[in-house]
Amino acid sequence: MTVQDWFEKRKEAQIQRRALEARVEIEANPDLWTKCVHCDSQLLKKDIEDNQMVCPVCDYHFRVNARTRINQLFDEGSFEELFADLKPTDPLEFVDTESYKDRLAAAQEKTGLNDAVIAGLATIDGHRLATAVMDFDFMGGSMGSVVGEKVTRTIEKAIELRLPVLVVSSSGGARMQESALSLMQMAKTSCACARLDEAGLLYINLITDPTFGGVTASFGTLGDIIVAEQGARVGFAGRRVIEQTIRQKLPSDFQTAEYLMKYGQVDVVSSRKDLRSNLANILAMHE
Repeated sequence: MTVQDWFEKRKEAQIQRRALEARVEIEANPDLWTKCVHCDSQLLKKDIEDNQMVCPVCDYHFRVNARTRINQLFDEGSFEELFADLKPTDPLEFVDTESYKDRLAAAQEKTGLNDAVIAGLATIDGHRLATAVMDFDFMGGSMGSVVGEKVTRTIEKAIELRLPVLVVSSSGGARMQESALSLMQMAKTSCACARLDEAGLLYINLITDPTFGGVTASFGTLGDIIVAEQGARVGFAGRRVIEQTIRQKLPSDFQTAEYLMKYGQVDVVSSRKDLRSNLANILAMHE
């Protein structure tokens, strides 16, 4: 064995020992670690949280809930929640594998929210605006009557106060448990967007991962400026449904923010760390 071979063998042994030590530490403290779903890197949860829930290895943007999004985007202490008392009901007494009433109760307990959107007034770098922020953790961010009503009321409040509107979307689409009542929200929110446009006020869409279905087909993409977070998946029907319908394989980047940017369907693709400054610049230009 040459000296170089000895050093190479020793180096390999050290790498294996460090990997074993890391594995032992992860197994001993599972609550401290998580795996990136994109690059499979084992990461300290604190490191991801300190990086705005973005993987420091591959830059994958983890999904965040509405409260976290509010803390990331708006000036500290500026968010004033509106319409917090609105709660969903079960007018159809809908039951699939379990009752809608039970699904709502579970989602409310899990998230601490009444429904899948938080509405309010806030500032970004001192620029005041009305906002509605969706939460995918609440029944997949599905749009029921309360979501549609809160988005509509937010827009109406903006018209009353002469403020721009920012809607942050994250949704799987309409809420099937409310049937036609959910689909009606598409028309209601779209009409509110039209009134905002007639009032000459700015409407910004911030599309985050994922945004699909009835939200994409209504208030989620009707903005004057459409900003999409890096890597966000956006569309109406899902990828598998489209492939089965057209019987063709779609491009690997199909329905991503970057793909839509290439074909002119969004105006800005932004990394999470730049979202706040990009939104502040847009608001400043339109004051």
